[in-house]
Order: sequence, then C-alpha cells, then structure tokens
Amino acid sequence: MPAPLRDPQPMLERAIADWGGHEDLWLFGYGSLIWRPEFDFVERRQAWVRGWHRALKMWSRVNRGSVQTPGLVFGLLSGGSCRGMVFRVPKAEGLETLRRLWLREMPTGVYDPRWLRCGTAEGDVRALAFTLSRRSPNFTGELSDERYRHIFANAVGRYGSSLDYAQQTLLELRRHSIHDAALARLVALAEVKEQLLSENAADCDVPQAPVYVPGSADKKSSSQPSGPNKENT
Repeated sequence: MPAPLRDPQPMLERAIADWGGHEDLWLFGYGSLIWRPEFDFVERRQAWVRGWHRALKMWSRVNRGSVQTPGLVFGLLSGGSCRGMVFRVPKAEGLETLRRLWLREMPTGVYDPRWLRCGTAEGDVRALAFTLSRRSPNFTGELSDERYRHIFANAVGRYGSSLDYAQQTLLELRRHSIHDAALARLVALAEVKEQLLSENAADCDVPQAPVYVPGSADKKSSSQPSGPNKENT
C-alpha cells in the first residue's frame, strides 16, 4: 500500500460533522460505486451535478495497477457536468457506512470529500462525493491515446485491470441510460487494439501457400536414384 498522502481521519470526522446524523445520508456515485456500492441503501436515483465531471485521470497503484505499472481509476474533476447515481442510506446506518466507505475510498487520503447539490427527477439532494484536485500527485494530467492503450493493455491490480474497470463502468452507465462520450471513446481505443491484435494472430495461423520456384520440380525428379531400390531387390 502506498504511503498516505494525507491523514484521512480528520476528513472523515469533518464529513461526519457536516452530515450531522439527524437525517438520512446521501452519497453520490460516478464510478465503481454505481456498480459495486458495498453498502446497504433504501433508495437509488439517477442524479447529475454541475461544475464537476467524471474523468479517468487518477493513478491507481494498488486496486487497478501496481507501482511498476500504474493503472487508472475515476476522479471527479472540476468543470463541466456529470451524471451518476445518488444512494440514500438510513440515518441509523450512516455513521457505519461512512466509516466503511472511508476504508475503501480514502485509505491514502487522496480524494477531497465534498457535499454537492445533486439534481434528481424527484428534487435536489445534498450528497457526499469524492472529488479529485488537479494539484494531487495522483492526478495524471492529460494522457495521449497511446498512453491509454498501454495502460489498458498492461495495468492490473488486486481488483482487476484498468480496462475491466472502465468497461464495467461504461456498461453500467449505459444500463441506466447515462451517456458518457469521453469514456466510450477511451474504451473503444482499447477494443480496437484488441481486435487488431486478434486479427493479426488469426492471420499468422493461416497456412501459407507453397511458393513455386521454376525448375524446382525438375530438380526434385532428377535427384531421385536412377537404379532399382535396394529394399525391393
């Protein structure tokens, strides 16, 4: 496990104080929380936030990569907008849920937890979200398409590969009719490369037609012994 960037405990205590415990707890999911929340909830709604967007621009050296080959996970970066899901946790279970969530999302203190206004079809809610600062050492900055292809092809951590993580998130977003063109384009980069590699491998398996060399048949026949075969005498 990489060394903590910051002590996560004070941030947990601040989040608990900001919540207050007097009402149900709302959590905003934009990545793996959508398809693997790992906490009990009594309600889930599609939601959107303004001023933040989902980005596959956070290094992962444990869960989806390694120190030698860092992988990628999502961060919520400032700017734009994001569609995801909000989960309502009963207030009696809110404190324990936050503590468990901190163990999963904040072991190194990489995120900046924020309470965001989330729009839903049933009205706005105030939900906790895990945002990422561009000043964080885990922020990747801009990555080229070739760098994404390399990471998708090689980065694997304790929970699986970066590509599996991206594909699973895209699949779940589509299941909820949430369109993310940027993520779809990144996943397509890897899938096109996989298809090309598969086609190249298939081409290598096709038997090659013999190459005819003029005169080769004559040379072969002339090399046969002219006398009787000794095994038949």
